[in-house]
Amino acid sequence: MAKERSIFMGPRIRRLRRDLGLTQVGMAEDLDVSPSYIALIESNQRPVTASMLLKLAEIYHTDIASLARGAGDDFNAQITAIFKSPLFADLDLSPLEIQDFGSTFPATAEAVIRLYTAYQEGQMALADQSGGESTSGPDPISEARRFLAARKNYFLEIDQKAEDLAQEIKRVGGLEQYLNDQRLRIRRLPSDVMMGFTRRFDIHRREVVLDEALDNASANFQLALQIAYMEMKDVIADSLAGTQFDTESGEKLTRRALASYAAGAIMMPYQAFAKAAKNRHYDIEALRRQFGASFEQVAHRLTTLQKTGQEGVPFFFIRVDAAGNVSKRLDGAGFPFARHGGSCPLWSVHSAFQRPREVITQWVELPDGERFFSIVRTVTAGGGGYGRPQVERAIALCCASQHAHKLVYTKDTDIPAVQPTPIGVTCRLCHRADCLARAEPPIGRSLLSDDYRRPSTPFGLVDP
Repeated sequence: MAKERSIFMGPRIRRLRRDLGLTQVGMAEDLDVSPSYIALIESNQRPVTASMLLKLAEIYHTDIASLARGAGDDFNAQITAIFKSPLFADLDLSPLEIQDFGSTFPATAEAVIRLYTAYQEGQMALADQSGGESTSGPDPISEARRFLAARKNYFLEIDQKAEDLAQEIKRVGGLEQYLNDQRLRIRRLPSDVMMGFTRRFDIHRREVVLDEALDNASANFQLALQIAYMEMKDVIADSLAGTQFDTESGEKLTRRALASYAAGAIMMPYQAFAKAAKNRHYDIEALRRQFGASFEQVAHRLTTLQKTGQEGVPFFFIRVDAAGNVSKRLDGAGFPFARHGGSCPLWSVHSAFQRPREVITQWVELPDGERFFSIVRTVTAGGGGYGRPQVERAIALCCASQHAHKLVYTKDTDIPAVQPTPIGVTCRLCHRADCLARAEPPIGRSLLSDDYRRPSTPFGLVDP
């Protein structure tokens, strides 16, 4: 009798269960197995058999091909990426040996992934401290970022509710008409009357007041945001339930981020947006025009396409100002670079200010050999009239190189022949000894002391 084919896919099963809003007990009841068996599968201590895959597809109406195909690939890619680290450069590890390790000892491989992730986080924290960041107390912004990153910036329940609202809004004739039907009046007032606010809800007069200087995309977003606060309060609260925040400000910032997520989901409903993104090959300008959104809003929304069976290209997003300050990070792919990177001057996100409003593409490579494709453009906040203050920021949307062929920006590009720009996460974590742009020496490397020679790079480093 032929042996039934099986595969280890614990993280994918865990994500599917969470996307469906199920507990391990609930999924076990649906599949007619024990909760402990589900727990073992999710921790990669038991494989998923072919019959179990068929049952998953039948009960949860999921795409069995993408579920099974992505499981082993994702896991092996994680293990392979870890062993490409300079930390293991002196070990002669073949690709086949690494893949065999992941397939033969999946639970041990999962432990290695967790251990290396903890090591990376420790290195990042050390680099942040060396860079002068405050560690004197809880950071509300970091709390909000951690909350979003832990969930890969995807919230199924918010998207589902937003999709229902978007259908109703379309049926009645748009955002303004929807609010009018709720007996709310929309008013637009001059900026000096708004006194620094872009939107104000006057509950007593039943008015939503907007700054008349807002462009169409920003005004639509503010109306969608008002609807989100009115109609999606419960689902936002449910998304926050069970999370312990160190600060009240951290919880408020996270709640605001979820409301903004909901507003974007109302303007760009998941199913329609995911289909359009795929059909238009992730052309941000084309999507912006189709959905009446801004470049930043579309880039933000592209990071959220993580619904099981309807996934888009996994993107991460970063926004910086001309001084290099990172004001927003969004990650739909789980890249360490997305959580801590952005300060390397060789990345075009920093030179984009010399070419305002132009879309700039770049292939980049990290020290461990991991390659990314980035799409960069500057955006303007504020303004709207002569003499009004405004600030220019740069947006970068990035994906791993293996997904770049799906983008309109790489059309007619011979991807294997591309020579990427070598960059680092931060100078303190980058061990490229020949970098002319280096601002600080890397952690763990000794400086070369030589009174007779001066290196061409800012810091001479002793060979490891």
